[in-house]
Amino acid sequence: MSVLRVALPKGRLFAPGAALFAHVGCRNVDELATGRRLVHEETEAGFRFVLVKPMDVPVYVEYGAADLGIVGQDVVRELGRDVYEPLRLGFGRCRLVVAGPPDLPPQTWARRPILRVASKYPRLARQHFTSRGLSIEVVALSGSVELAPQAGLADLIVDIVDSGRTLSANGLLEMETVLASQACLIVNRASHKVELARISALLRTFEQIVSEGHARSDGH
Repeated sequence: MSVLRVALPKGRLFAPGAALFAHVGCRNVDELATGRRLVHEETEAGFRFVLVKPMDVPVYVEYGAADLGIVGQDVVRELGRDVYEPLRLGFGRCRLVVAGPPDLPPQTWARRPILRVASKYPRLARQHFTSRGLSIEVVALSGSVELAPQAGLADLIVDIVDSGRTLSANGLLEMETVLASQACLIVNRASHKVELARISALLRTFEQIVSEGHARSDGH
């Protein structure tokens, strides 16, 4: 039996992603979360797993270094990689939002010649504001986006939120939703053709698991 290569994301989507593959005979995938190894073989089940940063999952899948991957829709939309996205997985639900200080509500944005927006999602941030006819300068950050307005680096931020507590703690209000997101399964387009029968069977199994609510985690 051929081996399907799977890219799993580090972080909160790893545990529920690993749990999905446990349902198809991969009993020890969670070892990737506890050791230093970044590759794990499940030879009998026919899978090879690689553990990568979430933003790298679509890259591995598009270029064929992985046949399948689990990642948030926010990452897929931001990167715009050419991958097949056949299944939403029902966990890791969150929202990509515009947030800012209370004294800069949406009705005031058009009065500014240019808005400076900090985000880990520069592509989606630019698309959102451009679609409204607003001129923005995007400041790409890799962490602590909520700090940007306080530090004078940006007027607004575009970032992922779940409960909104972090925004509130930093004096920011959620103002607009850019994108609703959850974890999804992505597939390399060539692999989907070559391994059509096996990947289709896997998708059917995962659909049933998701519909029965078995794929759960701390990240929902």
